[in-house]
Amino acid sequence: MMAIERVREYFEELGIAERIQEFNVSSATVELAAAALGCEACRIAKTLSFKVGEEVVLIVCAGDARIDNPKYKAQFGTKAKMLTPDEAVELVGHAVGGVCPFAVNDGVKVYLDKSLERFETVFPACGSSNSAIELTIPELVKYSQAIAVIDVCKL
Repeated sequence: MMAIERVREYFEELGIAERIQEFNVSSATVELAAAALGCEACRIAKTLSFKVGEEVVLIVCAGDARIDNPKYKAQFGTKAKMLTPDEAVELVGHAVGGVCPFAVNDGVKVYLDKSLERFETVFPACGSSNSAIELTIPELVKYSQAIAVIDVCKL
């Protein structure tokens, strides 16, 4: 099953599937997603995937944020090691360009970065490189089943 279908099923169970937006153009990068949505790039909630020991960790952060290596190491006790595109598909269940914190494989841990807290709503992807959903920060916490809001990015 394609990742967007997994995400759609997940959101159908929650009663919000109709809020998924799909585009005729790619939204695989922050810039493309912002253009497709007509919003500022910083409001795109990008999901970065990492390997921490044997665990897979997703960090959802603002479109204009970058991982701050010293903060990341302080949080996770190791250097930031991003998943390869093949690892993302295999370990997270979503391909790069559509990685999102919804309907992920079992055992994947989701964290939100505090760079998102400046916004009323943000736009994470929905499992494909041409989809998004607008969520408030409390909705994002709930639907992503985030473990915590952490501070591992710089703007």
